[in-house]
Amino acid sequence: MVIHMADILVVEDDVSLSAGLTYALEKEGYHVTHCRNIVDAVENTAAHHFDLALLDLQLPDGFGREVASALKPYHTPIIYLTVVDDEDEIVRSLDDGAADYITKPFRMRELLARIKKALHEEKGNDKIVKIGEAVIDVEAGRVCIKDRVISLTALEYRLLLIFAQNQSVLLKREQILERIWDISGNFVEDNTLTVYVKRLREKLGDAVNITTVRGIGYRVDS
Repeated sequence: MVIHMADILVVEDDVSLSAGLTYALEKEGYHVTHCRNIVDAVENTAAHHFDLALLDLQLPDGFGREVASALKPYHTPIIYLTVVDDEDEIVRSLDDGAADYITKPFRMRELLARIKKALHEEKGNDKIVKIGEAVIDVEAGRVCIKDRVISLTALEYRLLLIFAQNQSVLLKREQILERIWDISGNFVEDNTLTVYVKRLREKLGDAVNITTVRGIGYRVDS
């Protein structure tokens, strides 16, 4: 498995707290995007892929749940950081799919431990595979970019799944051909692979960057 440091979205209007969070997270090697309100946060969710989000429940222009709703199509783990210490609110948040709920004030070491746990559980969930801006629901056999379902043939879907399971790995054409050969029981020719990669690029657009390594094969960077 290729390991990359997670991209974390922090939505917090408290300047001193957000500065402390950003410093602690970046010190751990995470890439942090900080937003102080819902509008900026939702705009960022549309433009970037985040591996996890830390959301204040109460924000100047609304509630953190609005950001959580924007992240839902991407299956991004959510950890709420809030002063709201109410049992009903905690249960509601967890029932809605939040990975965790932490009340303020909190200990930074504890938060970092919970972040690592949430990220580890997400990686261990092989039902959802992310590649670029695309999300593959393996159980449903469905591919989405943002909230749009992408229609793929069986071979195109299998090809994308191979790329997703081998991100940042240079795959030789022979390796790919061997893996997609048994879908229909028919041999897939080398020229046919070129056609399928081209079709996949057209359907995915800029959401997934499939790089051709001339004379060798393909690579999709995570």
